[in-house]
Amino acid sequence: MATPHQGPDSVDHPLFARFYARFSTTADTRGGIARLRGELLHGVSGRVIEIGAGNGLNFAHYPRAVCEVVAVEPERSLRRLAADAALRAEVPVDVVPGVAEALPVKSEAFDAAVASLVLCTVRDLPRSLAELHRVLRPDAELRFFEHGRAPTPGMSAVQRTLDRTVWPHLFGGCHTSRDPVAAIEAAGFRAVSYRSFRLPERGPALPTSYCVIGSARRGPA
Repeated sequence: MATPHQGPDSVDHPLFARFYARFSTTADTRGGIARLRGELLHGVSGRVIEIGAGNGLNFAHYPRAVCEVVAVEPERSLRRLAADAALRAEVPVDVVPGVAEALPVKSEAFDAAVASLVLCTVRDLPRSLAELHRVLRPDAELRFFEHGRAPTPGMSAVQRTLDRTVWPHLFGGCHTSRDPVAAIEAAGFRAVSYRSFRLPERGPALPTSYCVIGSARRGPA
């Protein structure tokens, strides 16, 4: 079980939380995100930690081979929604407060970790990935589904400008120009396997359109 966390919430974005709860549900049903969640979690088993669980939309996609999910969510409003979603899940889900940079769990305690549309928002990306490395057992798997840096100079310049100005303030700390795959590799994960794609597939590209989904293995400590 996760260790108790008695301190105040580390993140509080009530307006963004309300927006995200509505938007994410629509994106799941109309934007194809639910299918990607299923792809992300296919074949996961054992004890799993999920960081930035949001309103718990991943919970319905965990296979029954999962014996427990410890879902860490720092935002109070989203955590309440995640706790409701946990009650409907087919696998045991324990929703706990905490931040990715200081996970409230023991080292080498999990068979898999899940990062789903969250590495863009963490305050310290290298430290968050170092924490995931810490809590995973040797050779355990990290599953990730993230958006990140555009492959074209024009859009990547737009992303960098947005990240320095309005975007993080408007969207709960989100950064559009991070490179999640490079960061995962730099954190000591190996055998990184992923595919890149764009969301939406058609129409004008958005700063958050450039996505990756994949997995990596925990390397030696």
